[in-house]
Amino acid sequence: MSYYENDAVQTPLFGERQTRDRVINLSLGVVTAILVTVTLVSAFIFPDWPPSIVNIAFAFVIVLVCGGNLLLIYWYREGDVAPKFRGLIYYNAATVLFLCVCANLYIHEVEKSPKTPSTTC
Repeated sequence: MSYYENDAVQTPLFGERQTRDRVINLSLGVVTAILVTVTLVSAFIFPDWPPSIVNIAFAFVIVLVCGGNLLLIYWYREGDVAPKFRGLIYYNAATVLFLCVCANLYIHEVEKSPKTPSTTC
């Protein structure tokens, strides 16, 4: 058994990427891209035309956060950012996903079930 087999941090040598990292990056990227696209389309189409200013604000904030994350991913792939920032990229992607979920819930007006009026005599 080698010393390197138990290494918790498996940094690739000469820029080689592991299959597991590719699958995680690709799946997280696809899910994020789909949800951001759905949110942007929903912000401009739902519930009526013209779109609400709040819906446009949600879309604008999501685009800004995505832009920052894409820039961080670009720097990471160029090697300008240390590999320890990969966790920050994942955190930003999760933040974008949750922001899209919140925006979609607001845009499509999903709320609690309506309260039934109480009958008082």
